[in-house]
Amino acid sequence: MNQITLHLNDQTTRLYAGTPLAEALQAWHYADRRVAVAVNGEFVPRSAYAERILHDNDRIDIVAPVGGG
Repeated sequence: MNQITLHLNDQTTRLYAGTPLAEALQAWHYADRRVAVAVNGEFVPRSAYAERILHDNDRIDIVAPVGGG
């Protein structure tokens, strides 16, 4: 299988072509965390993670909410 290059929070990483965002988040240990995800600057709702297929050179930004007051 071919691999693609992705930019995850400004770091380069590789995954197999055709990987859904949900599977990538699992591999990156974010699956059980409450995070906001943007792909190429566009917010991806949690309900779309399984359908959103990642492509070569996609930029993924993952942000975890910070509590405080």
